[in-house]
Order: sequence, then structure tokens, then C-alpha cells
Amino acid sequence: MKHKRDYTADRRLPLLCAIAVLIGALSTGAAWLLLKLIALFTNLFYFQRLSFDAVAPAGHTLGWIAALLPVAGGLIVGLMARYGSDKIRGHGIPEAIEAILFGKSRMSPKVALLKPLSSGIVIGSGGPFGAEGPIIMTGGSVGSLLAQWLHLTAAERKTLLVSGACAGMTAIFGTPLAALLLAVELLLFELRPRSLLPVALACAVAGFLRPWVVEAGVLFPLQVAPVTPVALLSCFMAGLASGVLAAVLTLALYRIEDGFHRLPLHWMWWPALGGIAVGLGGLLQPRALGVGYDVIADLLNQHMLVSAALALLLVKAVIWLLALGSGTSGGVLAPLLMMGAGLGLVLSPWLPGGSSGLWPLVCMAGVLGSVLGAPLTAIVFAFGLTHAGNALLPLIATTSVAYGVNVLWMKRSIMTEKIARRGLHVHREYGVDPLERVHVEDLMSPPQALETDLPAGQALALCRSAGHTHRYYPVITHGQLVGMVALSRLQAADPAEACGTLLEPDGGYLLPHLSARAAAGAMARLGVARLPVVAGPQRRQLVGILSLSDLARASASHAEEESVREKLLGN
Repeated sequence: MKHKRDYTADRRLPLLCAIAVLIGALSTGAAWLLLKLIALFTNLFYFQRLSFDAVAPAGHTLGWIAALLPVAGGLIVGLMARYGSDKIRGHGIPEAIEAILFGKSRMSPKVALLKPLSSGIVIGSGGPFGAEGPIIMTGGSVGSLLAQWLHLTAAERKTLLVSGACAGMTAIFGTPLAALLLAVELLLFELRPRSLLPVALACAVAGFLRPWVVEAGVLFPLQVAPVTPVALLSCFMAGLASGVLAAVLTLALYRIEDGFHRLPLHWMWWPALGGIAVGLGGLLQPRALGVGYDVIADLLNQHMLVSAALALLLVKAVIWLLALGSGTSGGVLAPLLMMGAGLGLVLSPWLPGGSSGLWPLVCMAGVLGSVLGAPLTAIVFAFGLTHAGNALLPLIATTSVAYGVNVLWMKRSIMTEKIARRGLHVHREYGVDPLERVHVEDLMSPPQALETDLPAGQALALCRSAGHTHRYYPVITHGQLVGMVALSRLQAADPAEACGTLLEPDGGYLLPHLSARAAAGAMARLGVARLPVVAGPQRRQLVGILSLSDLARASASHAEEESVREKLLGN
């Protein structure tokens, strides 16, 4: 038992943590650069001045000419995507997931350079997006590029890619815990110290550095009065409405994408077409343009009439769907926050049990958690943005219901649908692998071993007399393993030739305390279906044999737990 550990961390973990600290600082710088690019292009497009001061597009005085600016921004980004890198298209998170799961966490320098630039142009020209998707892609590129420069495994590159992505999100929003949960629910696809600790440190570094590069403090400070028990029913209704809105948005987005794919135009022109809708929507509702953090604050603090919020919600949803469906560059979190808060403001007159400011907040979290398929991230994110302590229970209830709607209604989320359309399936459920719960010594069979001096003919007869034959057999001398021999070599050899002369090269072995998962990995690397199990100080004493059929038995109990229904009491 002394060899068995709860975790698989090794001495490389401190190295990864040290690199993650550096990546956290670099990603914070990348977040600052992205925000400055958005401010620069907003000033250039809407106010014709060279300035890095943050401004909202709604304050422009250009009249109808402003409707042409999103078209120009979309055209520029379409050209950048075609002649630079098409990886800058979209909101960034699906591209990061694809790189992690199917690209061995490799991102190109072009993406690191062009993603923030293209996003700055799109959002600065009025695109109804947030900065979080682009910074997740940009921060991830920073982590991936540094990892590629070092001598690391693909799993270690993944850890550093996610460290950069989540550190960038922390720097934008000031929500390190939510960024860490986003890594767990959406990006890492595992929960291990080797990945969790570096990501946590990168987020912590970004959180400490944020006041030096971004305005310090809570992004949307909000006071919420204590709730009464009747609020639970209101949370249920708010969760249903949030889940339905999230599902409608997701379905509509991919129907719009399908529509663009049917156009007889190269995809380079699609962002400019999406820009037409953004420009026209901006004429109707100027505050629907750009990131819209000021609008989110007004919605949360009830500084907007219900009729105005409804009109803004409808316009924002339409232009966001058309712009994102066109394949331009931009994020999804800020638009979802705005639409969710708008839904809550519209519903607040009919939801008793809590103060009116509560419902924009919980619907904001419900829509976000349902669309992303990441309820824990949404709950902590909404709390971190507002520090509204009295809203924690309503946040949990509402977001859980909205997430349940997503799980039961939708096959995939907005994060995975695009990947699925490329023929790549992403399974979002996590669980302890049944092969991690048992060890080699629990599954191994008694060895059927051959002595080194045993002639091949007698060895072959001995193998057949057992009633079944295997492809490989262990060969021993005085109980000590010397190698493995293939049945095919015994059959082809001279009957008088000793087994010890027919050994396979590069034979492997297993130790009793290894997990069944580690054993399966060893078999996959060696391309064999059986491996000997050894013990003793020199790791040569043969104690068993493990085959793929033994590993299959480890999954049988798990399958039984999932499928067999039993009534254990009251019989």
C-alpha cells in the first residue's frame, strides 16, 4: 500500500507552476493590450482621433454614416482571416478546445498576433462582442507558444495553454476563481494537481497584477436585499426562462451559420455582411454596439425602463447572432451577460421574493451557465462580478435550473457544436475512470511461464495443454523474468531450440501497485495485449500476468452500477 498515491503528480509540477507564473504575467499584459486596441479602434472609427481612452460607440455624432463602420471592420477582418489565419474567426473558446483535445495544444504565432488585432478592429468598429473570448484565445496562444519553445509533453502544453487563457480572463474581469472553474468545466477536461495548480497560480498572478493595468475593483458592484422563501419559486421560473433563451440563442446561431454557408460568396465576405446587420441595429439601438459593460451595469442596477431593456435585448440578440454567425472575431461572455441581465429586468415585475435588482443578476448567470454548459463557472462569475452575497442561493438555484434545461433539451452547447460540425465529438462529462479505481495486483492472473531452457516443441505443447493459447508468454529462470516469447515464434522455431533464444526485443513489464489505467497505457505504447507483472527488489520476480481481458473485467462493475436497477430496502 505504501506505493499507492492519491495523485499522479511528479517532480515536474514545480517547474510547470514556475512557468505558469510567468504566463500569468504575460497574459495580463496581453489583456491590457487587447483592451487598449479596442479603445484605440473605437476612437478611430467613431470619433476620428488617436486615443487609448475607453469610450462607448453610442456617444458618436456620425449619424447614418456610423452604419457603415461595422461593415468596414468586418471586411478588414475577413481579409485578415483569409490571408493571415482563419483560426481568428469565431469567438475563440471552441478553437481553444479543439487545439487542446485534437491539436496537442499547439497554437501558431499568427493567432497570437492576429486574434487580438482582429478583435480590436471588430469590437472597435461596433461589433457587439466582449473581450473575453479573444483574450482566452490570445492568452492560450501565449501559453502554448512558450510551452512549444520548451521541452514539454502535450499534456504539459495543455496545462500552460489553459493557464494563459484563464489568466487573461482574470485580467479582464477580475474573477480568478471563476476563471479557474472555467478551466475545470470547459478547457482542461481533467481535474489533476498537475493542471489545476499551474492554472490557479497563473490566475492568482493575473489577479494581483490586474490593478496595475486595468481599473481595480469589482466590475459591477451590486447590493441585493436578503431573499424570502418564496424566491425559490421565482428562481425556478427565472431558470426556465434563462434556459429557454440560451437554447434559442444557440439554435439560432447555428441556423444562421448554415445560412451563411449556403451563400454563393467566399467566407471572406461574410463578416462584412454581418456588419450590415450590426450597423442597422446600431442605428436603432446605439447602446447595443461594442462591449457594453456600461449597459450591463445599468441593467443590473435597474437604471433602465423595462420597455427600453426589451428593445435593447432584441436588437442585441439579433446583431450578435448575425455578426457571430458570419464568422467574424469576437467573444460571447459580455453579450450573454447583457442579454441575460435584460431578460431579468423584463421579468423582475413578475418575480416575487427578492429585490428587483436580484433578477437581472440571476438571469445573467442562468443564461451564461446554460449557453456555456458551465454552471459552476457562471455562478461564481456572477458573484465575482458583483460581490452580491445575498444573491448566492438564488444564483445556485436559477443557474442549476437553466443548466438542466440545456442538458435535457440540447445535444451540444455553443462551445462544442462548431467542433462537432468538423466531425470531432467532445464528451463533457467527467468521472473517475474505472481503471483508476483498481490496480494491477487486483486484476492479474497467475502466470503460465516457460523456463529458458525448455525446448520450443515442449513449450508449445505445454501452452496448448492449458486449454487456450495466448500470443505471448513470460519466460523465466529460477522464478526471475527474463523476457516474453511470442507464440508465433514458438510455432516457427526448431522444436529443440530453447525458449531463452526466442525472446522478444524491448519487452515491458508491470508493477503490482500500478493502476489499471497505467497498465492499459503501457500496453498501448508497446502494442501488446499481455504484460508480465514483477515484484522484488530487482523487479524481476514474476508474480502474475495481466491481459486486456483482465482490464475489461475492471469496467464490468462500473457498467453494472450504471445499468442494473435494484430495490434494496422494503423487499
